[in-house]
Amino acid sequence: MHYYFTYILKKWKMIFEKKLNDFLNNENTKQKIIVVYWPTASWKTGLSLEIAKLLNTEIISTDSRQIFRELNIWTWKITIEEMQWIKHHMIDFVNPDDEYSVWEFKSEAEKCIEDIISKQKIPVLCWGTWLYIDSLIYDFDIPNVPADEDLRNKLELERLEFWNQYIWDKLNGIDSNYAKELHPNNYRYVIRALEVKMLTWKSKTEFRTEKSLKYDVLFLTPYSWNREELYNKINKRIQMMFDDWLVLEVQNLLKKYSKNDFWMKTIWYKEVIDYLEWNITLQECVDLVQKNNRNYAKRQLTWFRKYEEDLEI
Repeated sequence: MHYYFTYILKKWKMIFEKKLNDFLNNENTKQKIIVVYWPTASWKTGLSLEIAKLLNTEIISTDSRQIFRELNIWTWKITIEEMQWIKHHMIDFVNPDDEYSVWEFKSEAEKCIEDIISKQKIPVLCWGTWLYIDSLIYDFDIPNVPADEDLRNKLELERLEFWNQYIWDKLNGIDSNYAKELHPNNYRYVIRALEVKMLTWKSKTEFRTEKSLKYDVLFLTPYSWNREELYNKINKRIQMMFDDWLVLEVQNLLKKYSKNDFWMKTIWYKEVIDYLEWNITLQECVDLVQKNNRNYAKRQLTWFRKYEEDLEI
């Protein structure tokens, strides 16, 4: 990670230095925040660490999966050694069988932001769950709609009977704009979107129609703008995960938790479980995970393009 980041830093050193200097010296009265973003496997971690060291500050994870304990290999979770004594927040604090919403994340992460600011430091947000990032930097409402367990159970039973595409199609029929932001396999979010729409008759997109930046935000990315290179890195990373005993990690999780628990609903675990249940071969599993990860990166690229106006590359 560090070697590749050094290469990227040398390549774009003047760009990063200029943007950081302009950002630190501008006269915007809003509190400053740095967002390191773009798709999976684009070496955001390395960039965030270098910035945090340079500014003597702390990092807040905006990854919807690294919040879970015990999900280490699969989430490519940063290790204690890789943190290099830099304080990280919002990692490893939720049990895999616990429910956890974006609204809860926003509430906890905002406390971390306030704590870092109180130390006269600039928070650095890193990792690629776009909804988590947006929940912190934009001034818009997240629907605090209590769960309707009867409705949720009904939708889950429909999903189990007709599978993921069926409930995605159901959402697409009543809220096509938001459905386009979700993959059918990300069914927890699909069910939640259906729940909000059916209980309030509002799309989740309506809660962010008036959004504006709450902070003076500097958007930085180490992404090389080479999609083929990105996909190659994704394929290599996934293979490394399997080489690093990913299957064993999932097997150990299944000894403690049910495959229907919350942790299984994080993307890409299903493929490994399918392999463990003899539904696919190991190579089919690896190929499928690589394909789905590339597709996820495509959606990240689409979402994060709204930040491009802040890039001068």
